[in-house]
Formats: sequence, structure tokens, C-alpha cells
Amino acid sequence: MSQVEESIEVNVPVRTAYNQWTQFETFPHFMDGVERIDQRTDTMTHWVAKIGGVTKEFEAEITEQIPDERVAWTTLGGEVKQAGVVTFHHLADSKTKVMLQLDYDPDGFAETVGDKLGFVKRQVTGDLKRFKAYIEDRGRETGAWRGEV
Repeated sequence: MSQVEESIEVNVPVRTAYNQWTQFETFPHFMDGVERIDQRTDTMTHWVAKIGGVTKEFEAEITEQIPDERVAWTTLGGEVKQAGVVTFHHLADSKTKVMLQLDYDPDGFAETVGDKLGFVKRQVTGDLKRFKAYIEDRGRETGAWRGEV
């Protein structure tokens, strides 16, 4: 199992950053390789993503969700094995630290080599930078889900 931990500061309030992150179907706008996410229930999502040049589909379950604080998930079965948590930290009225921690198990030779070369860490860093640009350019969230899991 490999791990990545990255964070970024975004110039929006915690509530705005958190609300946008709960809009999983918008992830393809800022997450490289994510082609589509379908929110099936409050806790279940179906992902279509290109990983190591190969399109994979998998289910992810939201295991914990606390408004303005954290969203945790784990994948269920299938080829993609990962779990993670994103946390939101108030720095100022209009500044938030978004921290992403990801545990994943590379599948096959190409993903293992990519992991050793730091590909996943670079991808997470790029995804967070694109999230920052996405939310700051908009200045507001595209929606929100304020429920708890």
C-alpha cells in the first residue's frame, strides 16, 4: 500500500471549499484522468477513470462526512483499491487549507512503476492546484450537500 499526503491553500471560505468538494460529479473539471462520477446515493459513487492509460470503473463508498471538516472514502472491490480523506482547515475568513491523504494499492506493472516514479503524488498535487483554480475562478460553489455520514 502506498500513501500520498498533499495540501493546498485556497482563497475561499471553508464552507465554499467543502461545499464544492461534495459535488463529486464536477471532479472531471479538475481531476486529471477522471472521466465521470455518478452519485448513486448519499454514500455511493460510481467512477470512470483513466489510470495508467487504462479506463477503469469502480465503486467508492463515503465512510465519513462532516460538513466543513472532512470527507472520507474507500473503494469497494474491483481493480482499484484506495481509501482517503480530505480535510478542510479554516485559516482566515476567506482562506482554507485543503488536505488530501490517499492510501492506494497500485495494480499491475504500469501502475507500480508509475507509483515508484512519483506519478500519483504529482497527479494529486496537480488535481489540488486545479481545484484551487476551479473554486477561486468561480468564487462560489456549484452546489452543496450538508448531510453527515
